[in-house]
Amino acid sequence: IQLFQNYPNPFNPVTSIQYALGSRQFVQLKVYDILGTEIETLVNEEKPAGNYELNWNATNLPSGVYFYELQTGDPSASSGQGFVQTKKMILLK
Repeated sequence: IQLFQNYPNPFNPVTSIQYALGSRQFVQLKVYDILGTEIETLVNEEKPAGNYELNWNATNLPSGVYFYELQTGDPSASSGQGFVQTKKMILLK
């Protein structure tokens, strides 16, 4: 499982976010502002193994620092262990 740095960064107003899964996983990809407030959920579903890319449009948001976080885990697993990674991106208008 890997979360890549968004491109371009800084961006205005659209950026590309890529991630890779080595096996079928339940995936959540969320965007937060600098205060940790959730702005948007981009992915919230089970995905097969593979490489994924999505574009995020921040037209309606002010310039500033934002974070995107990838969480994965098998909801049927008893351990409840998963993968979490967060990266920073900058919106410059």
